[in-house]
Parts: sequence; structure tokens; C-alpha cells
Amino acid sequence: MSSVLRDKRTGMTDFDAESYLAQLTTRPGVYQMFDDSGELLYVGKAKNLKNRVTSYFRASGLSAKTMALVARIANIEVTVTTTERDALLLEHNLIKQYRPPYNILLKDDKSYPYIYLSSEDRWPRLSFHRGTKRRKGEYFGPYPSAGAVRSTLHLMQKVFKVRQCRDSYFRNRSRPCLQYQIGRCSGPCVGLV
Repeated sequence: MSSVLRDKRTGMTDFDAESYLAQLTTRPGVYQMFDDSGELLYVGKAKNLKNRVTSYFRASGLSAKTMALVARIANIEVTVTTTERDALLLEHNLIKQYRPPYNILLKDDKSYPYIYLSSEDRWPRLSFHRGTKRRKGEYFGPYPSAGAVRSTLHLMQKVFKVRQCRDSYFRNRSRPCLQYQIGRCSGPCVGLV
């Protein structure tokens, strides 16, 4: 789907946002923004493609970087996905593969959160993780919501009573911790398992 107009006086292309947005789906997916030379500028994901892409063309409330991005748009391509999670994974892979310049400029210094289960010790640790996957263990995610990850961790720690403490704290315990006393840890640090 493309809506490009060419200015006869300058030869420059001009993205026709109004006609493009009129035919855009409301389903979840990924959108890719290109300049007039075909360079990929930005990759984004949306629960509702029409609402999200429309937000770039509002008259007010845009940052200077976002306005600079919008001024360069000559084409937008969308990929419809079944779920928002599928869109998140596709967006992540496309950004990793193509490294679009505006994804780096607009980045908020946060990566998507994961649930991390360590595998280096006899008693694994379950924790929230953001950033590169440097440590040995299982990483579950990425998830679009840090709040949802924290809620899930809270529930998992109640049900499975897997330790949450850092390795240095775990190795130096002589008594059960508060998490053990409130029923959220099985107490492996003091041999109660």
C-alpha cells in the first residue's frame, strides 16, 4: 500500500497521508517508514495500525525528532500480524536486521523486558531482566509490558517458591530470608529444601 504524490515543479515526492490512512487496517502489525530513495527510516509495531500510524500525522504534540522523521516519509509499508505479540517479535527482528536510523534516534534507552531463570547454580534464580543476554540461563520473552512481567514474576514466585535473591546474598545467608517467611521462597540458601 503506497500513497506517493510527485511535485511537478520540484520532482520531489510527497507522502499523501490522508488517502493512505483512509485505507489502513485497524488490525495489529508492523509498519516500516521509507524515504524517497527507499531507505528504511523507522520500524514500529501497533496493536491498531490505523490509530498508531495516524498519530504521526497529527498537527500538534510531536517531538522535533518525530517531526523530522515525518517530513522524510515517502512510503509506509505494513505487515499485518495475528497478535500484538507477533508484531513485537517481528518489529524486534526487523530493527535488529536493518538498524533503521530513527529507531536509534528515538530509542528511550530501554529494551524489552524478559523473565530470567538462572542455570549456573543448583538453585536457580527467577528475576526480571532487561538488556543483553550475557548470563547463562533461560530468557522468556520479550514482553511489551514491564508491569505484566513484574506481575507474572510475583505470581510465579508465590507458586513455585524459586529464590529471588542475588547470588552474593544467597551464598552468605545463615538464616531464612523474609521471602521465605512470607511464603515466597523455599529457603535453599539455608538448606530448607
